[in-house]
Amino acid sequence: MATVTDFELLRDALGTLKNRESVAERLLESSAKHSFDPDKELDWDAPFEPGKWFWPPELVSLYGTPMWEGMSEEQRMTLSMHEAASLASLGVWFEIILMQLLVRHIYDKDITSAHTRYALTEIADECRHSMMFARMIKTGGIPAYPVTRFNHNLGRILKTVSTTPGSFACTLLGEEILDWMQRLTFPDERVQPLVRGVTRIHVIEEARHVRYAREELRRQMVTAPKWERHLTRLSAGEAARIFSVAFVNPDVYTNAGLDRREALRQVKASAHRREVMQNGAKRLTDFLDDIGLMEGVGRPLWRSSGLLA
Repeated sequence: MATVTDFELLRDALGTLKNRESVAERLLESSAKHSFDPDKELDWDAPFEPGKWFWPPELVSLYGTPMWEGMSEEQRMTLSMHEAASLASLGVWFEIILMQLLVRHIYDKDITSAHTRYALTEIADECRHSMMFARMIKTGGIPAYPVTRFNHNLGRILKTVSTTPGSFACTLLGEEILDWMQRLTFPDERVQPLVRGVTRIHVIEEARHVRYAREELRRQMVTAPKWERHLTRLSAGEAARIFSVAFVNPDVYTNAGLDRREALRQVKASAHRREVMQNGAKRLTDFLDDIGLMEGVGRPLWRSSGLLA
């Protein structure tokens, strides 16, 4: 039976939460002012510029390894092209899952609420993002890089059984690390203009999605029953482990003409790569720690993923 202290803590926590409708109204206003149609905003017919990267070299998985040092500049740029396609493919897979989770979230909600209207707005954003990423891959003449069949089927399970806080925790996991990388990409003049344009649009619109997910996850970690909070810590930690492994498809090394097995070994041993991934996740892990998602089984699982410093 809950003690008086439990109720007092719940009351105080609820008092710090922002009004759900007010947050959604502000996000809807921002969406009206700062939304983009990638088909019209970007010059898809412009040829790629010689000597420019498809991803900042410091963010390419092999950067700083002995294999990287032995590669020509052309090989490095080719690998950056394949890794950009791999990340875009991962983004499409993830956003399709996210759209289904958002639809589930609002299924029982008031259809006239700002909270529901913003979820539908975000779904529309994610549809455009998925088409944008897919078009970027096709424009580059690069193969798409689907996740493994095992992870693909894990996604099916997630879409079916995920709780509301688990859904928003996984949403932030997929959005915030890639967002950190893209914030370094779109202002980088070494990178192809099309890639910079794609990442710029994604960063601007994803900022709203992150705000929506953070506010709802904070609310859920206060109001959800104890078992659901514990399950969320477990599922988010496991998702972090899967995500860290799936971040770059190993086929990129083969398609770039590299020894796949040796490339994977060197990436795993790379202190630079570990630092990049942890820096990309730091804002997220700090937030999850703040709302209690790193308690119990959470922290050890995140440490095993390599994303927690």
